[in-house]
Amino acid sequence: MKFVKSASWVCAGFLLAASGVYAQEDMPTATVQPEALPAAAGQPAPELAEPVALSPAESEALEKPLRDAEALMKAGKPADAYHLLEPLEFERSGEVRFDYLIGIAALDSGKPDKATLAFERVLAVDTEYAGARLDMARAYYQLGDMPRAKTEFETVLRQNPSDAARATIQKYLDNIAGQESGKQTRISGYIEGTGGHDTNVNNASEIPNNIVTPTLNLNSVELVDNYYGVAAGGEINHSPDANWRLYAGADLNQRGNYKQKSFDAFSLDGRAGVIYGTGADWFRLGVSGGQHTLGGARDRDTSGLNGEWRHAVGASNQVNVFGQYVQYRYLDTVMQANDINQLAAGVGGLHVLADAKSTLSGNLYFGVENDVGPVSLAYPNGGRVDGVKRFGGFRVGAQAAIGDIAKLFFSAGVQVGSFDKVNTTISGQRTDQLDDWTLGANWYLDNLWTVRPQLTRFNNMSNVAAYSYDRTDISLTIRRNFK
Repeated sequence: MKFVKSASWVCAGFLLAASGVYAQEDMPTATVQPEALPAAAGQPAPELAEPVALSPAESEALEKPLRDAEALMKAGKPADAYHLLEPLEFERSGEVRFDYLIGIAALDSGKPDKATLAFERVLAVDTEYAGARLDMARAYYQLGDMPRAKTEFETVLRQNPSDAARATIQKYLDNIAGQESGKQTRISGYIEGTGGHDTNVNNASEIPNNIVTPTLNLNSVELVDNYYGVAAGGEINHSPDANWRLYAGADLNQRGNYKQKSFDAFSLDGRAGVIYGTGADWFRLGVSGGQHTLGGARDRDTSGLNGEWRHAVGASNQVNVFGQYVQYRYLDTVMQANDINQLAAGVGGLHVLADAKSTLSGNLYFGVENDVGPVSLAYPNGGRVDGVKRFGGFRVGAQAAIGDIAKLFFSAGVQVGSFDKVNTTISGQRTDQLDDWTLGANWYLDNLWTVRPQLTRFNNMSNVAAYSYDRTDISLTIRRNFK
């Protein structure tokens, strides 16, 4: 069946992105007021060096926004100070005093993600600036990144801060220790509903109407239909200490077509594994398994292993190396010729833009699908008709934040595969190229509800005509998260 066969060709790209969970800060912030931090940490804020050959009027023009921002901060108006400095960030980033002021203004107006970027620039110029490092720690704390917050607080303690700063740091460290011991297990979940339109529910080739005959198997002709879907899932995470985390989760997905009921699909997938993180490095090793049903009948089972190493390069970049091994096993004896063992590996990267919410990502991967189907009357040599498949591809993606209410996203990929057996249809070896792209948006109604419109386009080109197809899927999904 064409739809089923195609499922074993497609190797999904691996895209990972890190996201912070905002923590509630219970302690009063009066002990770490922005204007007191450099002195409290034992170091005065550096003065803005007067540019060479500038007139007094030009120097005053540079100094005035900084002086006005300081006045707003002292008046308890950090958001106003941030809005004053934000338009100047592109041209003045790299000036220590400017970066420190905009970092403090961002932090105290509820933008710790943007504050970390400013403090990174300060510390790149002056690694011993204890006041900036202390505020960097506060920003990580507000983002919920407790390991980094703890590291930065402990670094400031080693710089011999004042007694007042030391007392403040200890309050944060005590709070972090309490969270590490009291929140070792977390449970999250989601449920979502989808409605959409699919121009090719069975991934079949487009055959002109004048070629269709009464004996043609309709499953090999592309079928158009509207569909509905329901999905739900959950995950439990347990952290025995600050570096180790155990996880287990499951997802179920039901998709029903309004007319083409033989292509209704249901899947249940599970995963479990262990994560180890220290400093800038993060390692994961996991197992996965799943069951897939098509048209009401059990279709195939999957099981596999996967692993990843991710490394943070500064505050804005990540690189990762990943790999997976998956077995696909069909239950129908006719389809068992398509049984494969798939091995894939690749490298990727993620860059966080200046707003700390928008991202660019990409990865390269390669792999092999070994055909391991049993010997049968139809296949006396075992395996599938086209044999072993070797493949490689790449994927790029981007997310752009629209304020705090929405994110636009786009991804595109190309995968090329070649087979090692001669296909009698063309008296040669089969080759395929799958191109796809997705465009959509996540609109956040609040912290728990999301609306996602999405458009996806597939185009598979093959030198065996029966395997060429194109497909467009447009959908609208409503999702509810549970934390």
